[in-house]
Amino acid sequence: MLESRISRRRRPSASRRLPGLVVTGALAALGLAGPSLAATLSIGTQGEPASLDTARIGGTTWENDVLGDLFEGLVTLDPAGEYVPGAARDWSVSEDGTRYTFHLRDDADWSDGEPVVADDFVLAFQRLFDPANGAVYANLFYAIRGAEAHTRGEDDAPALGLEAVDDRTLVITLDQATPYFPTLLAHIAASPVPSHVIDQYGDDWTQMAHIVTNGAFTPTSWVSHDHIAAVKNPEFHAADEVALDGVDYYPVEDRSSGLQRFRAGGLDIVRDFSPDRYQWLQENLPDAAHLAPQLANYYFALNQRDGHPTADVRVREALNLAARREVIAEQIMGGVVAPASGFVPDGVSHYAAQTMPGLDQPMDARLDEARSLLADAGYGPDHPLELTLRYSTTDANKRIAVALAAMWQPLGVETQMVNAEGAVHYAELANGNFDIGRGSWVADFDDASNFLGILQSDSPKNYGGYASDEFDTLMDRAARETDPDARQDLLERAERQALGDYAVMPVYVDVSRNLVSPALEGWEDNALNRHLSRWLSFDDD
Repeated sequence: MLESRISRRRRPSASRRLPGLVVTGALAALGLAGPSLAATLSIGTQGEPASLDTARIGGTTWENDVLGDLFEGLVTLDPAGEYVPGAARDWSVSEDGTRYTFHLRDDADWSDGEPVVADDFVLAFQRLFDPANGAVYANLFYAIRGAEAHTRGEDDAPALGLEAVDDRTLVITLDQATPYFPTLLAHIAASPVPSHVIDQYGDDWTQMAHIVTNGAFTPTSWVSHDHIAAVKNPEFHAADEVALDGVDYYPVEDRSSGLQRFRAGGLDIVRDFSPDRYQWLQENLPDAAHLAPQLANYYFALNQRDGHPTADVRVREALNLAARREVIAEQIMGGVVAPASGFVPDGVSHYAAQTMPGLDQPMDARLDEARSLLADAGYGPDHPLELTLRYSTTDANKRIAVALAAMWQPLGVETQMVNAEGAVHYAELANGNFDIGRGSWVADFDDASNFLGILQSDSPKNYGGYASDEFDTLMDRAARETDPDARQDLLERAERQALGDYAVMPVYVDVSRNLVSPALEGWEDNALNRHLSRWLSFDDD
């Protein structure tokens, strides 16, 4: 057996403090209130979770903020976004790379004092692959033997490659070697579930009266659309290293409101800010504004289901050609993002960024081609193209939607815009109630397949209903390919296929934008933009 061990890092000490931290007296000069005496962290998230059940989450980035604090998988993340052991103390992998043996910590317990056992992980994956749950992240773990067949509800599905050898030993068998598999296990969807509580309460196990968690914090209340309150979990294996007494999560979709609450001291962290405020923040709150590279994209899904004008590839190509991404990146986003010509962001490991056909032409030529394409599709002055564009409610999203509508107007396109708060917006996208829908994707792990996988025909995140046998075949071949270079070639060919089909409209490569109180220690910007509260503390002063 080949050993695969990672040493766990301790919470950053004072020697690893971020530069620019200041004492309370200076905070007033910045317009910030001083730190609260109670060590309870207040986080402004971009929305609230669809559920605290890891098999029924909605797939939004803000669910990571909450569930990442409440649950811990076999693998977790340190402050820098590096993968480190979580509920597993170590693991080993077979010579052929298909059989992983995880040894759970002896002190891994649930918040009610019951031990975390291997069966808790087996049940978690069984529920993830249960078709009745419709788990949006099931396909992320299709490398596990039988996972895809079970998720599809196939009658002859093989036994899942999950075995609880004993309470503290879990064996996971894969269909083929997947070198990055341990990194997937840091995803919130790979968190364990308390089998002893589910046995008693079934699907009601996440109600506040019943829920137990194995992460650094455990929830005590949830007031819908107001806040979720959590307190430190004394049974957490590293509880002695957790400095905070609790964390409160406030859904703040209005970025201006989030900034106001941050300045007033009502929030210690805000997980996004309007990009047009960055210059002001640099001048007024330089130690609080964090802008950092991120593996993330901002795009629009194009509905390819019957009955939608965007089902016509000529329409999709025309809309893509007429979109001025540089204008959006520079003028609307304040130059803090980079225009995107492909779907997989530049900077992903072992991958070369691809470019959508036609975007390298001069803008005038692109517009002429777009007019010709729409005319071929039957649209013109007597039959204008009418589109419904959906976006989630933020000032930046609204400005981008308005800008796109203006860019398409010279083509005779009439755009109706519909906005809604995040949870409703993504529900409408999942139901296919749109022509063009704003989307974004933040990498769960550093690999091109994590982006391209959401365009596979069976992916719940494939909002536009893109379906290409050639694309799916290339992705399937890449999943089975063990040679890194050959796999890269397959993934790049898959992206070129999707871009040539104008499957989506990539707009820009995103960056992480966070407001972080200078009174906090332990925060480190990282490419995944994942920040567990267990590593944070308030300055002693």
